[in-house]
Amino acid sequence: MQLTGSRSGRNKARPEGLAERIYLQLKDDIFSFRMLPGDKFSENEIAERMDVSRTPVRQALFWLEREGYVEVFFRSGWQVRPFDFEYFEQLYDLRIVLELEAVKRLCTMDVTPEPLFALQSFWIDEPRLEDGQEVSRFDEEFHMALVAAAGNGEMAKIHRDLTEKIRIIRRLDFTKDARVNATYSEHASILFAIMQRQTQEAQRQLQDHIAVSKAEVRKITLHMLHQARPEDEADTPSS
Repeated sequence: MQLTGSRSGRNKARPEGLAERIYLQLKDDIFSFRMLPGDKFSENEIAERMDVSRTPVRQALFWLEREGYVEVFFRSGWQVRPFDFEYFEQLYDLRIVLELEAVKRLCTMDVTPEPLFALQSFWIDEPRLEDGQEVSRFDEEFHMALVAAAGNGEMAKIHRDLTEKIRIIRRLDFTKDARVNATYSEHASILFAIMQRQTQEAQRQLQDHIAVSKAEVRKITLHMLHQARPEDEADTPSS
């Protein structure tokens, strides 16, 4: 599934409304494995499931197509775009570059940015969460907060867009209980190194942390995706 297109441009160009709701629901279906890469469906099936007409469904699907989540076959309907493993690995390489630079900048600051104390509270002081998918959302926020706190708005915007594009990989990673515990420990260690202004150590730990997730890209199989699909929807790909 290769993800392309500019989210900011899309938001400016289209109105809010029914098509927006359908767009968000379908994207969530993809990220939550209710619709898997390779699943085929028709506009009529989506319209019936959501109890709407085909017009807003078609508009939502065209938005998703521009972003690279789905593709259309004019004689046989739509399909969730299959994984492009090389593309995802390139995204992870870009993610590493951005986050290492952010850590470098954070370690040179005279005063620790306030968002880092909020991260410390969640990842170190508060009781741990156990649900993997919930932790995956906070994991995204952790890394986006690090980049945003570095102070470069354009770098943070690129990182936010990149984060959405690799979301499905990260959620697969967090279907494993061991990753939840490891994420808490690794985030705490990274934060400590940053606050101690240990630039090389913080960068090393961060790169190792991301590398584990990146390594999962090549391990993904169709079987893993079907295992991740919610049990009550395993037989209904477009539901």
